[in-house]
Amino acid sequence: MAALMDSLLIANRGEIACRIIRTARALGVRTIAVYSEADRGALHARLADVAVLIGPAAAADSYLRPEKILAAAAQTNARAIHPGYGFLSENPAFADAVKAAGILWVGPPASSIRAMGLKDAAKKLMAEAGVPVTPGYLGEDQDAGRLQREAVAIGFPVLIKAVAGGGGKGMRKVERAADFAAALTSCRREAAASFGDDRVLLEKYVTRPRHIEVQVFADSHGNAVHLFERDCSLQRRHQKVIEEAPAPGMDAATRDAVCGAAVKAALAVGYEGAGTVEFIADASAGLRADRIWFMEMNTRLQVEHPVTEAITGIDLVEWQLRVACGEQLPKRQDQLTISGHAMEARLYAENPASGFLPSTGPLTHFRLPAGIRIDTGVEQGAAVTPFYDPMIAKLIVHAPTRQAAAAKLSAACAEVEVWPVKTNAAFLARAAAHPDFIAGTLDTGFIEARLEQLVPAASVSGEALSAAAQSRLDAYREAGSPWSSASPWSSANGVRLNADPRLEVEVQQGEQRQLVALNAVAATRTLATVRLDTQTIVFERGEAIAFTEPQTAAAGSSAMSDGAIRAPMPGRIIAVQVTDGATVVKGQPLVTMEAMKMEHTLTAPFDGKVASHSHAVGDQVSEGTLLLQISREK
Repeated sequence: MAALMDSLLIANRGEIACRIIRTARALGVRTIAVYSEADRGALHARLADVAVLIGPAAAADSYLRPEKILAAAAQTNARAIHPGYGFLSENPAFADAVKAAGILWVGPPASSIRAMGLKDAAKKLMAEAGVPVTPGYLGEDQDAGRLQREAVAIGFPVLIKAVAGGGGKGMRKVERAADFAAALTSCRREAAASFGDDRVLLEKYVTRPRHIEVQVFADSHGNAVHLFERDCSLQRRHQKVIEEAPAPGMDAATRDAVCGAAVKAALAVGYEGAGTVEFIADASAGLRADRIWFMEMNTRLQVEHPVTEAITGIDLVEWQLRVACGEQLPKRQDQLTISGHAMEARLYAENPASGFLPSTGPLTHFRLPAGIRIDTGVEQGAAVTPFYDPMIAKLIVHAPTRQAAAAKLSAACAEVEVWPVKTNAAFLARAAAHPDFIAGTLDTGFIEARLEQLVPAASVSGEALSAAAQSRLDAYREAGSPWSSASPWSSANGVRLNADPRLEVEVQQGEQRQLVALNAVAATRTLATVRLDTQTIVFERGEAIAFTEPQTAAAGSSAMSDGAIRAPMPGRIIAVQVTDGATVVKGQPLVTMEAMKMEHTLTAPFDGKVASHSHAVGDQVSEGTLLLQISREK
């Protein structure tokens, strides 16, 4: 293969770029990275043999500019281009341009991307090929009134989906006819911003859906195989959270039917390379072949491909490179088998306690578990910026059984240590350990139905308090500072002769101060801690808890409900729903922001009046910026 592909440019960033570099290097292929100004010094750029700057931080000015990618390829004499996933990976014009430049395209033909790129056309094609499709509306008429009537005819709940969509963008579930118009407007706006196409289709919403997808592979010699299925039902707002392979509850007959349909779909569009055929299953009566329907095909490598690699022992990126060089598939269908069970958790830079809002900033402390596969594009000292997807790592486990894999994944997520960026590690640990998850009782509403259990009210355990107190005491001892409580003559802690000496150390978490009793002789710390300046960070099952040096509470601190509406994260204002002087009611939408490709709507905290607003649509604001002031009605 090296003779055909001596060098490879990866037109992507982050963990997928690092992952592709790893395989290419093992095959003796020279690797070329591209990076934006925000990614200067990033891990993927340093791992590659060559790195080329392609523009400013915004993806629209760098990673999404085909001419800049092609210029970098020409500058470095790249023999091939791998698009990774996201960005330009499903852009047929880019695939054509790469081939026109005489460069190998590590992906399917542009014709296949076009055939599957528009969801309505893809469904029509699949129906003609004998692949079962979900009931819905795929018509060309995009008039809002026509769409409303079609939704009523299908029956609520319905799902509005962007025709050119993917990754959960441009998708809205609508429960009632009265909510349809507003949901359609929001969906179209997000679709236009994400894909440059605001057209939508409608689907019947399956009330107990499971998301089953099949990994397919084809070559230019007419061979096509599947590498079994994955279950991606654990989702939040249509974004996958935990994926696994094989799908729990999948019997041999249903597997043959679904995977066979996936191969049929690939052959119908003359596919080459790696692709994923996604299905929606009605899980109300278990997995059955007659209750599983085609949704869409992703004409690229998927984020969750490592779980397939784990159960099959196949390096999918190596297969991609070999197929792109014109080789036949390395294995036939009868040579592919399933071994054990694999799971993957997506570690996001987000704060579950604040509605999963994105979190940005430096990774001052960044430690991931050992003994499992980790795919990441960041390291300690790097920063999470607001310009790209908030996923910072994937934690992948493999075990002989599903139960063992779930236990391994939960334990791994519990070992994550990240500060000061907030992550969903504790949430992931709870999800993987939940009895219903372990039992395989899954559907796409799993997280929402158990949100209070998966994101419980904040509390600090006695173990965390003790760890913080012990860390503070250790810091004083290491600095050679006296600790008055260590002397029985200067303390009033009830010391008794011949009894174990006791210390009381004061700690502060938020506004709460507390004395914690420690055994001065046998004190041990069971939780990981790290001291950063005046803070002690305690890590407990994926949660990061910050303790500060005890301070006197500041006078005049304002209440949370003072009516100041502030930006909860860095982002861009895309809609302002109120004007100065407008009367609002509690829960009414006020401002909609966009950050890390997702929309976030801020609502009124109480009934009142808009006293002032200081920002307009298009403004880029930082976290904590005052957007509006709401005054209470007298």
